[in-house]
Amino acid sequence: MADNKENTQLSFMLRILQCLKDTIKPALSTIRFLLLIMLPVSFAVLLLKSTGLLHYVSKFMNPLMQFLDLPGEAALAYLSSIFMNIYSAIAIIKTIVLTDKQLIILSTMCLIAHNFFVECLVMKKTGSHLRKMVVLRIFVSILAAWILTKIMPPGENFLKIIPPEAVEVPELGFNIEQFIAGLGPWFIESIFMVLQIFLIVFAVMLLQHILAEFGLTKRLGRIARRLIGFFGLSPNTAYVWIIANTVGVAYGAGVIIEEVAAGNMSRYEADIFNHSAAINHSQIEDTLLFVSIGVPYVWAALPRFLLAIIVVWAERLRRAIIRSSFRVKVV
Repeated sequence: MADNKENTQLSFMLRILQCLKDTIKPALSTIRFLLLIMLPVSFAVLLLKSTGLLHYVSKFMNPLMQFLDLPGEAALAYLSSIFMNIYSAIAIIKTIVLTDKQLIILSTMCLIAHNFFVECLVMKKTGSHLRKMVVLRIFVSILAAWILTKIMPPGENFLKIIPPEAVEVPELGFNIEQFIAGLGPWFIESIFMVLQIFLIVFAVMLLQHILAEFGLTKRLGRIARRLIGFFGLSPNTAYVWIIANTVGVAYGAGVIIEEVAAGNMSRYEADIFNHSAAINHSQIEDTLLFVSIGVPYVWAALPRFLLAIIVVWAERLRRAIIRSSFRVKVV
């Protein structure tokens, strides 16, 4: 009896070690892929800050911001979320006088369009057209903002207005002193980013291999089958949907890419999934960051959740119409 228990424990440990071994190569490949995008983009942002160009580009977006009932300065927060991340967008939002309604609208735009370059390239790698994902995320972020301007009651204070802070308007032109001063913080932030990416990507991919090894991925799929079907997604995407909505598309990239490479998801299923993830992902960390500055969780999470379902079903309907038209022409 004791021997059987020891053999079971040994077998369990050997399977875990095999999962660890199987994780190393794809995890390192994914980490390399992410860093080759993130490091150049973050350095390019440092250059943009040193020229003051980002601030002046945002001025050209003033008409769009006004159309969405937002102040012109909101464009800089929106662009920061695209070029950088949620943290940079929130740092800028704290310097702008916003009403409760405006804060909800701007947070929704940033949550849909943030970390743009990395996530769109991950989606391209797993079977979606890059141009389509770019247009989709920008268009839906603006559409979501416009819808919120129409459905949210004006003049009601759900939140406190964020007090403004002094903001220095940068001069246009390359500022060598600002660039040199920013190199140190950029280097330190890059080191932390590398460590964060390594730890999270490796942990998520190891979990994926362990779940697959012990047959838990299929169980998750069976449990989530009806729910995922309501979202317009394949049951084969149940696990990656959970990953995207917890750690996000960038940190979950390794799992998503490997699932497609292993044939666990077809490229069609992955593309449809990307239409959902492009709009709705990272419902924990990113959403809670906006909750921390006063956005109610429902307003931070629900618009993206509903829009993702609409986008997926619209895409499936579009494809069905195209297939139907093609069959008619052939006949």
